[in-house]
Amino acid sequence: MAKRNADLPPRLLRTKEASRFLGISLRTLEKHRTYGTGPAYRKIGGRVLYAVRDLESWSAIGTRKSTSDKNAGTVFPARPLTPDERDEL
Repeated sequence: MAKRNADLPPRLLRTKEASRFLGISLRTLEKHRTYGTGPAYRKIGGRVLYAVRDLESWSAIGTRKSTSDKNAGTVFPARPLTPDERDEL
């Protein structure tokens, strides 16, 4: 069975909406974009837009079941990455 609304374009959010969706500050999301540590985004006509599915995928990287979960990924902080951290991407 085909996914409902599969032919529709992805829902795109501006930075302010995306920051609310993720529950982080607007400035933190802007820093993530600057440092390359945040979710994928699109630049269209001078506007920065985020697809909801990209926001969900990025936030899912940090999903854990316990504090000792070794298989979980890392959502890096909004700062320049060290060379070792870049290798993890």
